Amino acid sequence: MGDRVNGRPGRAVAEPARKPGASETTSGIDKPAQRRSARCVALVGPFLAGKTTLLEALLVRSGAIKRGGSVEAKSAVGDTSPEARGHSMSVEMNIADCDYLGDHFTFLDLPGSIEFQAESMAALPAVDLAVVVCDPDPRRVPALQMILKSLAEQKIPHVLFLNKIDSFATPVREILPMLQPASTRPLILRQVPIWTDGVATGFIDLALQRAFNYRTNAPSESMELPETMRAREAEARFQMLERIADFDDALMEQLLNDLPPQREQVFDDLARELADGLICPVLLGSALNGNGIVRLLKVLRHEAPFVELARQRLGLQDATSAAQIVKTLHSAHGGKVSVARILAGSIGEGTIVRGVDAEQRVAGVVSLLGEQQHKRGVAIAGETVGLARLDSIVTGETIGAGKSAMRQVATLVPPEPVFGLAIELANRNDDVKLSAAIAKLIEEDPAVRLEHGVAGQQMVLWGQGEMHLRVTIERLKRKFGIDARTKPRRVSYKETIRKGTEIRGRHKKQSGGHGQYGDVVLDIKPLPRGSGVTFGEKIHGGTVPKQFIASVEIGVKDYLHNGPLGYPVVDVAVTLLDGSYHAVDSSDMAFRQAGRLAMSEGLPQCQPILLEPVMAVSVAAPSEATARVNAIISQRRGQILGFDARSDWPGWDTVEAHIPENEMADLIVELRSATAGVGTFSAKFHHLSELNGKLADQVLAAR
Repeated sequence: MGDRVNGRPGRAVAEPARKPGASETTSGIDKPAQRRSARCVALVGPFLAGKTTLLEALLVRSGAIKRGGSVEAKSAVGDTSPEARGHSMSVEMNIADCDYLGDHFTFLDLPGSIEFQAESMAALPAVDLAVVVCDPDPRRVPALQMILKSLAEQKIPHVLFLNKIDSFATPVREILPMLQPASTRPLILRQVPIWTDGVATGFIDLALQRAFNYRTNAPSESMELPETMRAREAEARFQMLERIADFDDALMEQLLNDLPPQREQVFDDLARELADGLICPVLLGSALNGNGIVRLLKVLRHEAPFVELARQRLGLQDATSAAQIVKTLHSAHGGKVSVARILAGSIGEGTIVRGVDAEQRVAGVVSLLGEQQHKRGVAIAGETVGLARLDSIVTGETIGAGKSAMRQVATLVPPEPVFGLAIELANRNDDVKLSAAIAKLIEEDPAVRLEHGVAGQQMVLWGQGEMHLRVTIERLKRKFGIDARTKPRRVSYKETIRKGTEIRGRHKKQSGGHGQYGDVVLDIKPLPRGSGVTFGEKIHGGTVPKQFIASVEIGVKDYLHNGPLGYPVVDVAVTLLDGSYHAVDSSDMAFRQAGRLAMSEGLPQCQPILLEPVMAVSVAAPSEATARVNAIISQRRGQILGFDARSDWPGWDTVEAHIPENEMADLIVELRSATAGVGTFSAKFHHLSELNGKLADQVLAAR
């Protein structure tokens, strides 16, 4: 296909005939041309779909690296951090540049685990196209649906790469109907595999109408179309044409009149409908064996839109200078690097850029290939580069070289945390540098949150799951030398009383000179749940002078911070009824002590009872897992309030329930285990509930 104008693909040019045995890369149309605008392509997909392996194959086939590594051998360009290699999974974005036949690409390999998908939130808005990598496993459909729905909502063009064709157990004609419910866009099959003795040995390109033979870790060779495949090719090609004709009346008329369309017309329609977000083309291959990689690169080269379309999608079509920060990197010695997609204009070393309200000078521009950074010159629209030392610019921010603050086009809203652990520092001297280190980690990963829990007695690290927090703790030690240990976070239990009493508290002390004297009579009563704590007075005749009443209240509330069971007291009404004072020895402190003393003696007589917080929880999961979700909730002393179809999520349910906070600690772990890794929930405090019997005894014993 030819060049594009204003970000939209131009008319395709038919490839010349090719002799059987010729390599896929030896087509006249694919001779290197004058370099066009660079493109940014995201590799997304469910966990273990093979995205990082595909990145390696793309870099090898484009010549960016001479020899491919592997994820298993921990030698790939991606997943180079100790955390990624230690856990054998992508835990952060991998970034790599390459050139293919004169076109420049930056690939953003994004983690597939739901625990690390916040990495995608800042990156996806700025890309030109997403390659969704998936293997044909029906258990992966819900995870695939989450990704495809996000892309569709953001109007990001995307293609589906069905990976691991060497291990397909289901015919492709059955795979697409299985995957189609996950996509709001029609899945358009672009290739048909050629099977020999149950093994995929090649494919037919339905748009080119040519057959190719797979070669391991080498470009495919053209071959004669097998006679046994001609009927299948004709059937599959007609189905492809029917689907794209839904958006092209002229093509539909040709098909109705049995007129074969021109090949360039087919390519033109495929490119236009992809850019407009009307279809999702489906390609086949094996990243591990290097099969289907050249064909994918050619689709990206000829059909992926340019930066103009991304700029228009983000409402920046009139911008003269704009860039989107898709990732922030911190290193112990190299400082801060902000990975930026240049959307308009250019940015070089010394350029002054503005974001929301900060003005910064770019200290340097670098190209990125995995963990390697190479200094380079000015970056122009379309390119994705690292900008050094933008200390006040954060991930997700839109920046520009103009004098006024930039309009923000893709606000980054981190997901609500679902898993929390208390952290303690092995070395208390690290307290001073902890907050700065956590701030940098949050810049790199906005899904991390640190807060002080249980009245400030614990530091609680929150995130998207057990592995997410484990990786965060490992980064904290590796990058900043802070050794933090984790333990279960405390539950914010409360206590209240079941009956009332009237009690006198007298504080009297004589130790030479002025003594201390305070005397109060308090009425203590329970209140309805959720009423809080109230204090009042019914003093007559000045038995307690007005200037000391506030001190009595302070003493009362001092004690209520830590009641007879050891927890904050709630839903109690305390009334000051009577008392006495001494003209010389009475003071604010004496009446404060008297109030506290009365509470310490009176509250244990009021049948104190433990209260546990109960959360209102909304669980989202595939409908097929709803029964398992209900069982999990019931096993955690939860009360199921009901369930309904999840709005705008075909095949998903939302279960509403009340669950005690004490049962929430590892809920996300069990939910994901029961839902193939896709279940999630939101929770907020709802009410306090009495806790009795053995469970209460266990809590008090632990206290």
